[in-house]
Amino acid sequence: MNKTTAERNLNNNIDSSFKHVGGETWYPLDLSAIVYPTLQRRDFSSVYRLSVLLKEEIKPDILQQALNRTLPRFPTYKVAMRKGLFWRFLEPNHRPGPFVQEDVRNFCMPMSFRSKGRWLIRIYYHGCRIALEAHHSLGDGTGGMHLLHTLTAEYLRLLGHEIPNKYMVLNIDKEPHPEELEDAYMRYSNAKFRPPRPMEKTYRIRGTLEPFFTFQVIDGIMSVKDVMAVAAKYKCTVTEYLNSVLLYALLKKQQDDKPFKELPVKIAMPVNLRRFFPSKTLRNFITMIYPSIDPRLGDYTFEEIIKQVHHYMRYYINDKFLRGDITTNAATQQNPFIRVVPLFIKDVVVRTFYKKVQDLNSSAGLTNMGAMKVPEEMIPFIDRFDIYMGIPFSPRTNCAIISFQDTLTINFASCIKETDVERYFFTKLVEDGVHVTIESNR
Repeated sequence: MNKTTAERNLNNNIDSSFKHVGGETWYPLDLSAIVYPTLQRRDFSSVYRLSVLLKEEIKPDILQQALNRTLPRFPTYKVAMRKGLFWRFLEPNHRPGPFVQEDVRNFCMPMSFRSKGRWLIRIYYHGCRIALEAHHSLGDGTGGMHLLHTLTAEYLRLLGHEIPNKYMVLNIDKEPHPEELEDAYMRYSNAKFRPPRPMEKTYRIRGTLEPFFTFQVIDGIMSVKDVMAVAAKYKCTVTEYLNSVLLYALLKKQQDDKPFKELPVKIAMPVNLRRFFPSKTLRNFITMIYPSIDPRLGDYTFEEIIKQVHHYMRYYINDKFLRGDITTNAATQQNPFIRVVPLFIKDVVVRTFYKKVQDLNSSAGLTNMGAMKVPEEMIPFIDRFDIYMGIPFSPRTNCAIISFQDTLTINFASCIKETDVERYFFTKLVEDGVHVTIESNR
């Protein structure tokens, strides 16, 4: 594809990613975002949480000023949900707020689309922590991190510090680049072949549900160098190593359950597509892969788990396979017949498919945001970052990984009381020589 054609495709995609209504810009939900409102229920909302721990106590009034100055730079986060006849949209939100508030123990609580203010983000503070919670319909963790980094930089500026615009810190005095607003999936959904979706029932954790709106959080804090040294010993990457540890923990848990019939153990892992397909989008641009181990084939040593995960990653994480996956996912939305089906019918079909197929396709979730880079001027003020995937749709645990400087944080979040998987996970790290500090909201 020559440069002129690529630029034409980009411009056409940007034009289709938003609509002008009454002089304002409305945003149709991107390919991933379409699913999240459909799954909304009283005890589940697709809310994730990103936070930064500073070295000095947060001043709420200054944080509110920083938020007021920063949010207009992110028009796809300064929105409310609007339901149409065929699709949902994000419309500009001119209501008062959002207002910073004291943090809560059970975070990532559901967001009602009809609540007062109708905001789809929350900003919390507690001690030295600034936390952003966002509904997944707005964007993925990369988009949310741009907002959190920019908000933190503006907060530090209001305290009198000189912070340049670099990495994820965006210039709040400039208009957003049109590419930040695009549904990037549609630009790259052009593979000649659509790979089939994985549809196999997997092991699910048996556990006691926590009381309504109770969130179980366990954090493991460790040295990046320690984990890298262990991964090097196993001749794999940090992501491959930590995926293998989680698979190992899930296998141990299934053995404890003594099931009548063992099932494959599988992890749902999002891949940041920006690594493979150029886009500045701050909306969703991820797809899922599913590293797995099938104990029905025999007992696996940890080394064998790592070898299988390593080769799985090499086979699936490449631009060819990922473009095919994007095309498979986009095919439904691009179908002319489905486009004219009323929204309430689409909701029933999507919700049923997710419950009966997609949700049964993984035993746990794992996401790795990687190493956070900030302007050098910000480094002295930051202790660490955290990320939480939010309350799972069904009883299981989710694991999120992020690092800053030499601090790697692994955040587990679940809605069940038992913590066997987390215990096996961190015990394995310690056995491999990694010193782990544990924190919990319990």
